Amino acid sequence: MTNAEAPKGFGLAIDFGAAAPAADPAVATKAAPAAPTEARLLILGSGPAGLTAAIYAARAGLAPVVIGGYAPGGQLMLTSEVENFPGFPEGIDGPELMANMRKQAERFGTIMVDQDVDRVDLSAEPHRVWSAGREFHAEAIIVATGASALWLGLESETRLRGRGVSACATCDGFFFKGQEVVVVGGGDTALEEALFLTRFATKVHLVHRRDTFRASKIMISRVQAHASIQLHMNREVIEVLGEKSTEAVMLRDTTPGATSTPERLAAGGLFVAIGHKPNTALLGGALPVDAAGYLQLESDTTASQIDGVFIAGDVHDHRYRQAVTAAGDGCRAALDAERWLAERDASKS
Repeated sequence: MTNAEAPKGFGLAIDFGAAAPAADPAVATKAAPAAPTEARLLILGSGPAGLTAAIYAARAGLAPVVIGGYAPGGQLMLTSEVENFPGFPEGIDGPELMANMRKQAERFGTIMVDQDVDRVDLSAEPHRVWSAGREFHAEAIIVATGASALWLGLESETRLRGRGVSACATCDGFFFKGQEVVVVGGGDTALEEALFLTRFATKVHLVHRRDTFRASKIMISRVQAHASIQLHMNREVIEVLGEKSTEAVMLRDTTPGATSTPERLAAGGLFVAIGHKPNTALLGGALPVDAAGYLQLESDTTASQIDGVFIAGDVHDHRYRQAVTAAGDGCRAALDAERWLAERDASKS
């Protein structure tokens, strides 16, 4: 991510359940042929995991159908520059990387459906998925719906995403070398991101709305002892300042009864680290989740507890959450699905 203006014309994340976007009457479009509703493999999600799975499955001759959402592309659509994805020594814009992945998947025969998933039924074969009034049937399904970062809910925060506002220090910290940055959050993730950012930033301001952290004791000790981290307890960000890029944040005192005027804190970046929400609502509880809501794998493969249903990417990975690890997961899921379908075919012959 850079402080330059974020790319236009792309969605921000897969948004299952949203209304279809209005058509632009100024653009003449040719209706694409309808995707087949019967498929050997159906992939839910079009981020790095889903599209990598599609590339591998299509090259294996499975003719996968990808239901990617009205605003496809996953979390990389929030990042205007990616420097840690292999093969791009000069870096690449997140939306451009996702567009290239999509073209590669389509080149081998993947069929893309830019619609949201409404609901699924995985209780019997074939598995069924409903999207925009159509019912799809598939022998196998890969769930790669990702996880969405939780945000503060500020208009200014939304406007400046990709222009200094981020939810991933590992992805974007390098771009803030020599600057002061703000991290918001009170858990282990926030403290880990604050420590990571000290490698690049001259100062890291760690903002937490309470007077105590909920992080582990060892992480609290580390941030308290670090000379480059300044703690702002009982404070919350109420606005992000800047026109084309982030310049500062406004902090409000959350101490009960406090009446002080909000204070301005100059910073070139704001990292929101208050958690992620895995995109599993569309499954309706069909697959088991852990305490944080992430899907659980059945074994050391990508198989779920339901035969013929596989899981890939951030919808189950709450540890790494990187584009390259999601892509690797997509590869594994496609290979697992291909092997499962081949064994199923062999058992019928």
